[in-house]
Amino acid sequence: MARFRRRTCIILLLFILFICSIMMALKTLRLDRAGFGDPFGLGLLPELQQRTVFLENKQNSLNRVQGDTVTHVNNFHSSTVNTMKASMPPVNKLEEELSSPNYNFHVFYYSWFGNPQFDGKYIHWNHPLLPHWDPKIANNYPKGRHNPPEDIGANFYPELGSYSSKDPSVIEAHMKQMRSASIGVIALSWYPPGMADENGEPTDDLVPVILDFAHRYGLKVTFHIEPYKDRDDRSMYNNVKYIIDKYGGHPAFYRYKTSTGRFLPMFYVYDSYVTIPEIWANLLTVSGSQTIRNTPYDGLFIALLVEEKHKHDIHRSGFDGMYTYFATNGFSYGSSHHNWANLKAFCDSNNLMFIPSVGPGYIDTSIRPWNNHNTRNRVNGKYYETAFSAALLVRPEIISITSFNEWHEGTQIEKAVPKRTGQVAYLDYKPHKPNVYLELTQKWSEKYRKEKEQWLM
Repeated sequence: MARFRRRTCIILLLFILFICSIMMALKTLRLDRAGFGDPFGLGLLPELQQRTVFLENKQNSLNRVQGDTVTHVNNFHSSTVNTMKASMPPVNKLEEELSSPNYNFHVFYYSWFGNPQFDGKYIHWNHPLLPHWDPKIANNYPKGRHNPPEDIGANFYPELGSYSSKDPSVIEAHMKQMRSASIGVIALSWYPPGMADENGEPTDDLVPVILDFAHRYGLKVTFHIEPYKDRDDRSMYNNVKYIIDKYGGHPAFYRYKTSTGRFLPMFYVYDSYVTIPEIWANLLTVSGSQTIRNTPYDGLFIALLVEEKHKHDIHRSGFDGMYTYFATNGFSYGSSHHNWANLKAFCDSNNLMFIPSVGPGYIDTSIRPWNNHNTRNRVNGKYYETAFSAALLVRPEIISITSFNEWHEGTQIEKAVPKRTGQVAYLDYKPHKPNVYLELTQKWSEKYRKEKEQWLM
């Protein structure tokens, strides 16, 4: 009898184990997405997922230099884009949550920052202290480089820390901030492939990722062509052709609708005055030897105006307009608010576009310690609002903003936070929140829209 009971217990135990096994097997067949959210795993960490993909992309870029085929790179880029898209929420949802983009508000954007996690070292945050051109003055100021992450080449400290411009989570945060500010167009600082500023590294490989994220947030991207060695009519023709051929088909590529109904790409040309008008005329006039006019690569070319005399050079060169860039009121003729009415009148009479540049303030003593006289205090946002008010007075077609993240010169509207280290006490936006300049931009974007309706009546 005892043996029978023992056998019954064993059979019952085996039956229970069998039932449990079936239940576990059925559980593993459930849908990937349960009713209350994602199952535990990488699906809950899209940023980590994107960072992994981007690091793989970086490694493949290095392999490409060592001899990988173009086909391999194109296939990898496609898989990277698909992975990012898979982790992105629907665009419609973002559209509902954020301010509508104003495509007449352009902001200058820099993708030259790097850190050890994504770049193997710090880039630009460790900016050197630039000496004054007069050795006698230079001797009175410190020399050397900044030492991130606590000591960076800026007077303010970013909320995102000493970030890398290659970090997808950073790019997305930037796009979201711009969109929350009702900005519509990113004027991306750009050097030709393989080229960079003297403190940075080439960034053209990052353009496709920026375009993809910009599109997600309903933003457009135009190109702010920086000065580089031997920039002339021939190299600029090749630059423009390269940009349009490679990026012109992307839905985030910016085109401006002209009064004749044409949709043309726009190019800001920094330090355009360094090149003589005759060279520019070869590219930008119909009769020029390297003319880009009435070709598939035609566009709107906007020159930098610094001195008053540049307006005549810009007109002779064949440019389509001018911008003022500098955020320091009074630093140059172009950046002085009281000169904007005269410049707008000159442009109107010569069929040129005038694009004033507004900024929240200026301070670059973290990299130019001798340049105190050009500092412009933000006055808790009043300086920025004064610049916007001056810009609206001349009724421009476009307003440019200097800048989203030129941290070295303290013109950023990106979120900044209070920070104090043993050596440095950074400036901040107090008593306001870190997003105060984004909110002010959004406020003036709406004001611009309303006033423009009145101008057109």
